[in-house]
Amino acid sequence: MKLTIDTSAGVLIQNGDEGTREMNLYSPEAFNLISRQWLRIGWDQKYSYGFSWLGIPIIQLPEDVLLIQEVIWRVRPEIIIETGVAHGGSSILFASLCKCMGKGRVISIDIEVRPHNRRAIESHEMSPWITLIERSSISGEAIREVKDLINPGESVLVVLDSDHSKSHVMKELELYGPLVTGDSYIVVTDGIMEFISDVPGGDTGWKSDNPKTAAEEFVAEHPEFVMENPGFIFNEGNIDFRVTYWPSAFLKKIK
Repeated sequence: MKLTIDTSAGVLIQNGDEGTREMNLYSPEAFNLISRQWLRIGWDQKYSYGFSWLGIPIIQLPEDVLLIQEVIWRVRPEIIIETGVAHGGSSILFASLCKCMGKGRVISIDIEVRPHNRRAIESHEMSPWITLIERSSISGEAIREVKDLINPGESVLVVLDSDHSKSHVMKELELYGPLVTGDSYIVVTDGIMEFISDVPGGDTGWKSDNPKTAAEEFVAEHPEFVMENPGFIFNEGNIDFRVTYWPSAFLKKIK
């Protein structure tokens, strides 16, 4: 596909297999096409690696940070389980939301929490709300530890952000899906991998080997879950879609 932006004429021209289309540059349709390319370039250039939350690096697209914040604030889970810790920014984000809500705590799991990242998390003001588990997220030991930390009747939301291979995500969905409570979510991040398999920093295998494919297959096999894109809590603009690294991410458990 070829996109031509003509700022003088105020048009966007799209050339592809289905022919040529011309549209108003200042339209939702043009915004969608340009945003998709912006996401692809940004992924290759590691745009999401330039942000932090309360002083700790958070490797997420800012729009996705705001979206997960909206969902957590609405669901108000008592337990937030996160697979994949990295620097710990997401753990700190979730913990800060728990503090603001006056309820909840975070269980963060990673096969390796590097010493400097552990020190940063454990010395942070939000550390009392966080429990770190250093194990593979799909190990029996990790699941047993997580279950031991959940009290009967507590509401649970899960965010999967560790190994993004389809097989690993499928295993996480099967293991952590049953822990999610009614009207809450299991969030499968970075499904955009399907659409960036051909960028310079991508991998052609991502076309099928990605979290989005795992999420879609899981929902098809588990009727207790539905794929639900969270709606806009507030929107006075003309855009009714998300600019996100997390397409098909939000799997809601039917109460």
